Amino acid sequence: MKRPLLLAILLVSFTIFLAATSCKKSPSVVNTSPTLTTTDVILDVTSTSAQSGGTITSLGSLYITANGVCYSSTKQTPTTSDATVIAPVISISYTFTCNLSGLTPSTTYYLRAYASSPNGTAYGSVVKFTTSSTLSSVTGNVTTFAGNATSGYMDGTGVGAQFNNPNGVAVDAQGNIYVSDTFNNRIRKITANGTVTTIAGNGIAGYTDANGVAANAEFYGPQGLTVDAQGNVFVADFGNNVIRKITPAGVISTFAGNTIAGYVDGVATTVAEFFNPAAVAVDAQGNLYVADYNNNMIRKVTSAGVVSTVAGTRTPGYLNATVNTTTGVNAAFHNPAGIVVDATGNIYVADIGNSAIREITPAAVVTTVAGGTVQSALLGYPAGIAIDATGNLFITDESGRIIELTAAKVLYVLAGASNVAGFADGAGTAAQFNAPQGICVDASGNIYVADYNNNRIRKVVIVNNQ
Repeated sequence: MKRPLLLAILLVSFTIFLAATSCKKSPSVVNTSPTLTTTDVILDVTSTSAQSGGTITSLGSLYITANGVCYSSTKQTPTTSDATVIAPVISISYTFTCNLSGLTPSTTYYLRAYASSPNGTAYGSVVKFTTSSTLSSVTGNVTTFAGNATSGYMDGTGVGAQFNNPNGVAVDAQGNIYVSDTFNNRIRKITANGTVTTIAGNGIAGYTDANGVAANAEFYGPQGLTVDAQGNVFVADFGNNVIRKITPAGVISTFAGNTIAGYVDGVATTVAEFFNPAAVAVDAQGNLYVADYNNNMIRKVTSAGVVSTVAGTRTPGYLNATVNTTTGVNAAFHNPAGIVVDATGNIYVADIGNSAIREITPAAVVTTVAGGTVQSALLGYPAGIAIDATGNLFITDESGRIIELTAAKVLYVLAGASNVAGFADGAGTAAQFNAPQGICVDASGNIYVADYNNNRIRKVVIVNNQ
């Protein structure tokens, strides 16, 4: 009689155990939606069409069932219940582009990217754009302003002049163009009629201010340059790790740096150190800003001769941040190659290693206004940057394009084509460049480009500007 009783007790105990364990929750599986960003600019806006897209940064826990853009002229936060353009469905993270058509002229639209999965639909941020009143897109007509295919050194007029890998260009109030003729180690000047002369440098790669005589001075691979309101030319002397100043009277001096490749803030000409400064820009107060290429920083030189760091760290990277002036700088750049300052003190940087245009506000907030590491095809390799009086930015893509980014954050490819290296004058994609570098824009809106490997200075006139 004991065995049946024992079995009964065991059976009851096992039943109680099963009941108890069944009350415990099994680990839940969190199903997440995808995440994505909207392309930060609108491309090639006409009166009835535009282009935009996004980048899917995470698929979530499942897979994508649909992705594209949604837009509306009445709702500031459009959803997929509004007008949509669907991109090809994808199975891995990537950047997609959508072509919008059938838009209404002179109309403001709100747009954002979306991606759907079985867990739901996620949206990127909203961007705004306005269609033009005319049908045409914006393009540029390219001609040769000075120089020819021959790599050499010769003053002259137009194609009679010779350059050796020109890198930086700048324009003064009278419309004269200044050129850093990098491998000639000289600074050249081009008048409005295309006459080229040499204003500084003796052609020897070295470093000397030659007792202030600009014609006898030595440079070492000069790159970016700028002109202030008084007509002084400032040059980023890349190989010498200094900033040079040339007065209208032809007097040259070292404005900042001590030729040592390094990083030190302080008194400009005795203490401060740079590491291959690539570009310079001047603001209305006479402060100079430097794209310190191999320090991955933006530096400032006051008119009183003191160097400080505006943003960046010596370690290359890609990080937007508010600069903390108490504990150090938080933003990161990767070989900043071009720089410009607008009328209100905002700094724009051609961050070539990150394929991005970055903005630094007077409050030291660093953001990306176009491109970035996940949208590298948008800008390619931005090497130079310029700004006009209305806030439109002009960018050289080293891979072969001249780009306009309007103040309304609409992007147009004015001339050239990505990853096409050659030489051809013409309009739009018919034009060809070979590693374009510096860029400037005059008061009339004419654009000048240092066409590095073509040994030419090219002129771009915008057609059908919106």
